[in-house]
Formats: sequence, structure tokens, C-alpha cells
Amino acid sequence: MRSPQAEAALSPPAKGAASRMGAKALLVSAATMLSRLLGLVREQLFAALLGASAFADAFVVAFRIPNLLRDLFAEGALSAAFVPTFADAVKNRGREHAVRLANVVIGALLVVVGILTLLGILFAPQIVAFLAPGFAEVSGKQELAALCTRIMFPFLPLVSLAAVAMGQLNAEEKFGPPAFASAMFNVAAIAGGVFLFVAGFREEEAVIGWSIFTLAGGAAQLGVQLPALFRTGFRLRPALDWAEPGLRRIGKLMAPATVGLAATQVNIFVNTIFASQVPGAPAWLNYAFRLMQLPIGVFGVAVATIATTGLAKRAAERDLPGMQATLAQGLRLVAFLTVPSMAGLLALREPIVRLLFQHGRFTPEDTVATAWATLMYATGLYAYSAVKVVAPAFYALDRSRIPVIASLSAVGANVLLNVTLFPYLSYKGLALGTAAAATVNFLVLTVAFRKVAGSFRIGGVLLHLGRVLLAAAPCAIAAFAANGAIEHALGTESLLARLSGVGAGIAAGAIVYVVACRLLRVAELAEIGSAFRRRLRRA
Repeated sequence: MRSPQAEAALSPPAKGAASRMGAKALLVSAATMLSRLLGLVREQLFAALLGASAFADAFVVAFRIPNLLRDLFAEGALSAAFVPTFADAVKNRGREHAVRLANVVIGALLVVVGILTLLGILFAPQIVAFLAPGFAEVSGKQELAALCTRIMFPFLPLVSLAAVAMGQLNAEEKFGPPAFASAMFNVAAIAGGVFLFVAGFREEEAVIGWSIFTLAGGAAQLGVQLPALFRTGFRLRPALDWAEPGLRRIGKLMAPATVGLAATQVNIFVNTIFASQVPGAPAWLNYAFRLMQLPIGVFGVAVATIATTGLAKRAAERDLPGMQATLAQGLRLVAFLTVPSMAGLLALREPIVRLLFQHGRFTPEDTVATAWATLMYATGLYAYSAVKVVAPAFYALDRSRIPVIASLSAVGANVLLNVTLFPYLSYKGLALGTAAAATVNFLVLTVAFRKVAGSFRIGGVLLHLGRVLLAAAPCAIAAFAANGAIEHALGTESLLARLSGVGAGIAAGAIVYVVACRLLRVAELAEIGSAFRRRLRRA
């Protein structure tokens, strides 16, 4: 239940919109949950094959280079600029024009990312030397990272085309196929990892094979979306028309969006320069951030995907109050879903790392180190997810300079914290700095949107966040206690004991959180429950 003031402020249409957002977010969350679970399996195979060795460090840095460009240029900036432009074209200029716009974007994209890919392959050794200067202290480490970089750079054009397909499908409110696309990437990587593990390849051979199967995963991510895209009436006919107004609008938005959505990835890049000085640290930070990606992807990205489409449509209709309501709903839903995830990671960080990764070449010492990084990263979980909801609002309003300011503020905070904390906390300070930078990014965006929107009621969102934090506190205590009881009884050596401890902790935490939310009258609990029951009845 809501307070009387909140009930008065939320009209019946707004309640219906909140319910529909919850239902769509549930669908995307389910698809994304599958992808993230497969991603964890992929990381388990990687840990078993390479652990936190020099070979693992080399792959992590090598993949980070095209992956950063993907997040900045393709899935991040391109999606933020393309979705509102495509939605506006469908609504105001007709589907035929929108399809032509998509083909013009694809043609321009193939030219631009093709050039970037060629440059990346050519200058891979120099890029690795700049990004990971500490690798020079280990013979052959920089050279191996450069080779893996060259193998994986064609990943960029593949996922860039996948981002266009994803944007079109999301603008058509067909959220399922894009959500399953990343699952196919993981399926390809898992198949390759199983082959490498069963065949018993040595570490130096396994890291090359893993790079090749990563590239195959990018092709699968694009291919799985094409049938659904073609069913919308789209036909692939790439064209070059630099004067197309829609393309120019996308380019205008993408330039600052590339900076505006870059905070987390740029901060990870900065962290890598520091982390390369500590053997094993790039791999530890990578494993910990992958754990963070599970709740971010399942909840934050799912809500952001739905909210971005809603914001784009409200902006096309010049409906500022509708944008305010959509953003508030998205932020409340993100808090309801991610805050208990943060509590669970804080309480169960070491048991979860032990369960997922401590196999093969991943040692107990690696478990402790990764758990420390997870603890630091988890403090910024809500901010990471909320930024994905707030930032697209500015692109929909053509106010793309504001995310640039927020992003630069976050990068500045991260660099300052890295320089300050690294001498004392080593790699742990890098993870904490990244979390703090995400929080700075979120705060700047939220304050700026309040000024742009005028009547945006941030107080209601903060009150809701306070309630959710209050509900999550006993959730963390229950999870820690339940896991501790199982570990005391069964130990931590066997897979069954580890699974039982983590499972009991998660179950206890979830039950306590639901009860606490009911007692605190957190409305999103009822909305999610209603959406879930409706889908069960339809099924």
C-alpha cells in the first residue's frame, strides 16, 4: 500500500502504467536471468581453465578493449540515441521511413566500426602496453594479450549490428528476442569452454581457444535476433546517406552519449592500469564485477530497457509529466529489486565466490581476494542500475550534455579515489572507487533531471529507497545466519555443502525481505506479484 498522498498523486492510468512496466520488466528479467546464469556458467568454465593466472589476466585485458568500445559506441551510446530516433520516425514519419533509417544507420555503422576494428587489430600491442603497463614485468604477458585482442576485435562490428537489431525490436516493444540475444553469446562461449576443458588444453592454448569462441558468441548474439526482426517487416538493405536527418540526429546524440554512458567502463579501464601492477588483480576484479552483472543485468537493465522505450515515446509526444512518472516508476522498481541483491552479495560474498569459481585452477586464495572485490563493488549496485534508467531520459529530451557532465564527474571521482586508496587498499580500493564513482554519476543525473523536469518528486523516490534499505537489513542478517548454520553442519569442501549453504542463505534472505516489505507497505511487492500471477494464468 501507498500513503494517501502517494495514492492521490498516482492516477489510475499511472497505476496501470506501473503495472504494465512491472509485467514487461518481469518478462525481460526472466530472459536476462537465463543469460546471466549462463554467463556465470561461462565464468565458472573460465575460472576452471585459467583461474587467476597470467593467462587469465591477459584475456581479461584483451577482451576489455573491444568490449569497452561495444559499451561506449554500440550497445550503450547507439542504443541510447537510436531507440528514441527510431520511435519518433515510426510515430511521425511512418514505418517505411523508419526501416530506411535503420538501413542507413547500419551502412554508416559498418563503415565506422570497420575502420575502428582495422585500427584495433593493427595497433593492438600499443593499446595493451598503454592499458596494462604492469604486464611488461612478466615475460610474454603483453604479447599474449595483444594476440587475444587481435582475435577478438571483430567482435565489435558483430555486436554493433546486434545493437541496431535490439534497438529496433525494443522500439517495437518486442523485448523477448533482444533479451535472449546475450544468452546465445553465452551458449557459444560455454560450448567452446566445455570443448577446451574436456580436451585438456594447456593454459596458453586454452586462452587462444577461448578468444576464438568469444568471437563466435558475438555472431550468435546477432543471428538469434534476425528472425524476429524480419517478422516486423524489416529487410536488410544497408545504405549510405550521410545527409539523412535521422542519422544526423543519432550522430549528434551519440557523440556526447559516448561520454555520458561511459562512466563505469572508463573507470574499469582506469582501474586496469592500476590493477595490472598486482598479479591476479585483473582477474579478481573481473570475477567480482561479473557477479555484480547478474543483478544489474537481470533487474537494472530489464527495467531500463522498458523505461527507455517509455521515455522515448513520452518525449516524442512532448509529455513531460509522463516522463516524470515513468522515471519515478523505474527508479522505485530498480530499488526494490537491486537493494536486496546488494544485501545478499554483502552477506554471502565469500560463499558465493567459493561455490561458483573455486574449481580447477581457481584457488582458495583467489576466492578470498575475489570476495573482497565483490564487497567493495556491491556498495554501488543500486547506483550502477539506476544510472541505466536515468541517463536515457536526457537523450530522449535531446539534453545529452548533462550525462556528459555526470560521466566526467564520475570519472574524476574515480581517478581521485584510485590515486588515494590504491596505496592503502590495493585492488580493493579500485573496486570501492568504481562504486563511489557510479554513485556520483547517479546523483548528478538525478539532481539535473529534477531541474530539467521541474516538478519531478525525488523525495518520493528517496523515501521508497529508505524503506527498501530498511527491509534489506534483516534480509542480509538472515542470509548470513542461514549460510553460517549450514556451513557449521556440513563444512565447505563438497559442492553439495556449498550449494546448500548459499541456497539456504538466499532463501532465508528472500523470505525475510518479502515479509519486511509487506510490513513496510512497499507497493512494488504487490505490483510484481500481480504481474507474475497474470503471466502464470496466461501460461
